[in-house]
Amino acid sequence: MNKAQIFEFFRRLAEDNPAPQTELEYGNAYQLLVAVALSAQATDVGVNKATRALFRAVETPQAMLDLGEDGLKEHIKTIGLFNSKAKNVIALSRILVEEHGGEVPDTREALVKLPGVGRKTANVVLNCWFGQETFAVDTHIFRLGNRTGMAKGKTPDHVEAKLEKRVPQPFRRDSHHWMILHGRYVCKARTPECWRCKVADLCSFRKKVLEPPKGRTPLETDAD
Repeated sequence: MNKAQIFEFFRRLAEDNPAPQTELEYGNAYQLLVAVALSAQATDVGVNKATRALFRAVETPQAMLDLGEDGLKEHIKTIGLFNSKAKNVIALSRILVEEHGGEVPDTREALVKLPGVGRKTANVVLNCWFGQETFAVDTHIFRLGNRTGMAKGKTPDHVEAKLEKRVPQPFRRDSHHWMILHGRYVCKARTPECWRCKVADLCSFRKKVLEPPKGRTPLETDAD
């Protein structure tokens, strides 16, 4: 994809959804950090189901420490890898209390030092809460970057670096939301629904699926 195509790609997605948001539910920066950490290898829907009751009881790192690891596990036991995730959430909460005054830091350098927080998680927090222009490359964005030809790379870091260079203003802040939602609901891993894609003509993917499967209408869809 060239510069003009990339601009048009995001212009169309922005026109369709002017104010995209993460589908994770949270009330403050700390809850967002926890939700994103829990979402690794899990769906946003599953994380939201587990955290609704948790976040009614826990709004701060100290409250999480008061709940304790066993109490946290009871809330998140429906999420994959909940044992290791609970251990990490308790550990990062302790660091936030002891080293950051109970506040979530606003730099990637500080965030990735927290247990269970990688670059992608840090980028989501920096973007969604602090409004920074970051590119959180999850499985959907990795797929879209390579499939569309916008940002080809062998690793998430490679794709992130390409997006950092190629995504233009005024789309940089919200670009990863548009890509995640597009990958989740339209440009799916198994069968991309090109027949209803608003940017199919801009995409370099050679195996476009231009007709819906038998028994489905062009508007029918479901998330991965």
